[in-house]
Amino acid sequence: MLLCFIVLDYFSTWWMIPVLIWTITWKAIAAWKAARKGDKGWFVVIFVLNTFSIVPIIYILLTKRQEAMKPKPKKKSTSKKKIVKKK
Repeated sequence: MLLCFIVLDYFSTWWMIPVLIWTITWKAIAAWKAARKGDKGWFVVIFVLNTFSIVPIIYILLTKRQEAMKPKPKKKSTSKKKIVKKK
């Protein structure tokens, strides 16, 4: 009888591991991006709300869309030019 409950308990919780990995991965990515951008409000919301990664995914998609709309700055040339003095 006890063995039956142990087996049922194992099979009823197997799905938690993939969900936990999924949630931690998305939460970590979104929190890292929010911290890098200085979005303190989003950072707190991402850690407080546990919604199967819906909030972190929304944050990542919104910021990706905003980054795509910004014009990219031109890269500065890092090569050194030789200055030739004329006599």
